[in-house]
Amino acid sequence: MPRLTLLCFVLFASAAIGAYEFESAQMEADYLKLTNELRCLVCQNQNLAGSNADLAKDLRQQTYEMLMQGKSPDQIVEYMVARYGDFVSYRPQLKRNTILLWIGPFALLALVSVLVIRAIRKKQKLRPPDAESMKRAQQLLANSEGKP
Repeated sequence: MPRLTLLCFVLFASAAIGAYEFESAQMEADYLKLTNELRCLVCQNQNLAGSNADLAKDLRQQTYEMLMQGKSPDQIVEYMVARYGDFVSYRPQLKRNTILLWIGPFALLALVSVLVIRAIRKKQKLRPPDAESMKRAQQLLANSEGKP
Protein backbone atom coordinates (compact mmCIF):
# COMPACT_ATOMS: atom_id res chain seq x y z
CA MET A 1 0.00 0.00 0.00
CA PRO A 2 2.78 2.54 0.79
CA ARG A 3 4.28 1.85 -2.64
CA LEU A 4 0.98 2.72 -4.30
CA THR A 5 0.83 6.00 -2.36
CA LEU A 6 4.41 6.80 -3.33
CA LEU A 7 3.69 5.99 -6.96
CA CYS A 8 0.65 8.27 -6.97
CA PHE A 9 2.69 11.07 -5.42
CA VAL A 10 5.49 10.69 -7.98
CA LEU A 11 3.01 10.65 -10.86
CA PHE A 12 1.23 13.73 -9.53
CA ALA A 13 4.50 15.60 -9.02
CA SER A 14 5.78 14.72 -12.46
CA ALA A 15 2.47 15.72 -14.04
CA ALA A 16 2.84 19.18 -12.53
CA ILE A 17 6.14 19.76 -14.35
CA GLY A 18 5.55 17.37 -17.23
CA ALA A 19 4.07 20.11 -19.38
CA TYR A 20 7.30 22.09 -19.26
CA GLU A 21 10.54 21.23 -20.99
CA PHE A 22 13.70 22.63 -19.48
CA GLU A 23 17.05 23.33 -21.09
CA SER A 24 18.99 21.88 -18.17
CA ALA A 25 18.58 19.91 -14.99
CA GLN A 26 19.61 23.02 -13.03
CA MET A 27 16.78 25.01 -14.59
CA GLU A 28 14.31 22.29 -13.66
CA ALA A 29 15.68 22.23 -10.10
CA ASP A 30 15.30 26.02 -9.90
CA TYR A 31 11.71 25.73 -11.13
CA LEU A 32 10.89 23.08 -8.53
CA LYS A 33 12.52 25.10 -5.77
CA LEU A 34 10.66 28.27 -6.74
CA THR A 35 7.26 26.62 -7.02
CA ASN A 36 7.79 25.03 -3.62
CA GLU A 37 8.93 28.28 -1.97
CA LEU A 38 6.30 30.60 -3.42
CA ARG A 39 2.83 30.64 -1.84
CA CYS A 40 -0.44 30.35 -3.72
CA LEU A 41 -2.27 33.61 -3.13
CA VAL A 42 -5.67 31.91 -3.44
CA CYS A 43 -5.08 28.83 -1.28
CA GLN A 44 -2.76 30.63 1.16
CA ASN A 45 -1.64 27.41 2.86
CA GLN A 46 -0.26 25.75 -0.25
CA ASN A 47 2.73 26.44 -2.38
CA LEU A 48 2.47 26.95 -6.14
CA ALA A 49 3.54 23.38 -6.82
CA GLY A 50 0.71 21.87 -4.80
CA SER A 51 -2.12 24.22 -5.74
CA ASN A 52 -4.61 23.67 -8.53
CA ALA A 53 -6.00 27.21 -8.39
CA ASP A 54 -6.01 29.09 -11.68
CA LEU A 55 -3.77 31.82 -10.27
CA ALA A 56 -1.25 29.20 -9.14
CA LYS A 57 -1.24 27.71 -12.64
CA ASP A 58 -0.64 31.18 -14.09
CA LEU A 59 2.18 31.85 -11.62
CA ARG A 60 3.80 28.49 -12.42
CA GLN A 61 3.61 29.39 -16.12
CA GLN A 62 5.06 32.83 -15.43
CA THR A 63 7.86 31.29 -13.35
CA TYR A 64 8.67 28.91 -16.20
CA GLU A 65 8.69 31.71 -18.77
CA MET A 66 10.94 33.90 -16.63
CA LEU A 67 13.40 31.02 -16.18
CA MET A 68 13.40 30.46 -19.93
CA GLN A 69 14.16 34.17 -20.42
CA GLY A 70 17.30 33.68 -18.34
CA LYS A 71 16.14 35.30 -15.10
CA SER A 72 17.71 34.02 -11.90
CA PRO A 73 15.61 32.54 -9.09
CA ASP A 74 16.36 35.63 -6.97
CA GLN A 75 15.11 37.93 -9.72
CA ILE A 76 11.93 35.87 -10.03
CA VAL A 77 11.28 36.02 -6.29
CA GLU A 78 11.93 39.78 -6.28
CA TYR A 79 9.46 40.21 -9.15
CA MET A 80 6.79 38.12 -7.40
CA VAL A 81 7.24 40.00 -4.11
CA ALA A 82 7.14 43.37 -5.90
CA ARG A 83 3.97 42.38 -7.73
CA TYR A 84 2.07 40.40 -5.08
CA GLY A 85 3.63 41.51 -1.79
CA ASP A 86 5.64 39.74 0.87
CA PHE A 87 2.83 37.25 1.46
CA VAL A 88 3.76 35.37 -1.72
CA SER A 89 6.98 34.18 -0.11
CA TYR A 90 7.11 31.60 2.66
CA ARG A 91 10.41 33.20 3.76
CA PRO A 92 10.00 36.97 3.39
CA GLN A 93 13.10 39.10 3.58
CA LEU A 94 13.89 40.81 6.86
CA LYS A 95 12.92 44.44 6.43
CA ARG A 96 11.02 47.08 8.33
CA ASN A 97 7.53 45.96 7.38
CA THR A 98 8.24 42.23 7.94
CA ILE A 99 10.12 42.50 11.23
CA LEU A 100 7.02 41.42 13.16
CA LEU A 101 6.84 38.23 11.09
CA TRP A 102 10.39 37.34 12.11
CA ILE A 103 10.41 38.55 15.72
CA GLY A 104 6.75 37.97 16.60
CA PRO A 105 6.93 34.22 17.33
CA PHE A 106 9.99 34.66 19.56
CA ALA A 107 8.42 37.61 21.39
CA LEU A 108 5.23 35.63 21.93
CA LEU A 109 7.21 32.65 23.22
CA ALA A 110 9.12 34.91 25.64
CA LEU A 111 5.91 36.52 26.88
CA VAL A 112 4.20 33.18 27.46
CA SER A 113 7.31 31.86 29.24
CA VAL A 114 7.40 34.86 31.58
CA LEU A 115 3.70 34.49 32.37
CA VAL A 116 4.04 30.77 33.08
CA ILE A 117 7.08 31.30 35.32
CA ARG A 118 5.26 34.04 37.25
CA ALA A 119 2.22 31.82 37.71
CA ILE A 120 4.35 28.92 38.96
CA ARG A 121 6.26 31.13 41.40
CA LYS A 122 3.06 32.69 42.66
CA LYS A 123 1.65 29.23 43.40
CA GLN A 124 4.82 28.15 45.15
CA LYS A 125 4.85 31.04 47.62
CA LEU A 126 4.05 29.88 51.14
CA ARG A 127 0.85 31.28 52.51
CA PRO A 128 0.50 31.85 56.25
CA PRO A 129 -1.79 29.26 57.81
CA ASP A 130 -5.24 30.35 58.84
CA ALA A 131 -6.55 30.02 62.42
CA GLU A 132 -8.41 26.77 61.77
CA SER A 133 -5.32 25.07 60.32
CA MET A 134 -3.23 26.19 63.30
CA LYS A 135 -5.81 24.84 65.76
CA ARG A 136 -5.93 21.49 63.98
CA ALA A 137 -2.12 21.24 63.89
CA GLN A 138 -1.90 21.95 67.63
CA GLN A 139 -4.47 19.23 68.34
CA LEU A 140 -2.50 16.73 66.26
CA LEU A 141 0.70 17.64 68.11
CA ALA A 142 -1.00 17.32 71.49
CA ASN A 143 -2.40 13.90 70.57
CA SER A 144 0.95 12.66 69.32
CA GLU A 145 2.81 13.84 72.46
CA GLY A 146 0.54 11.85 74.73
CA LYS A 147 1.25 8.59 72.90
CA PRO A 148 4.40 6.61 73.80
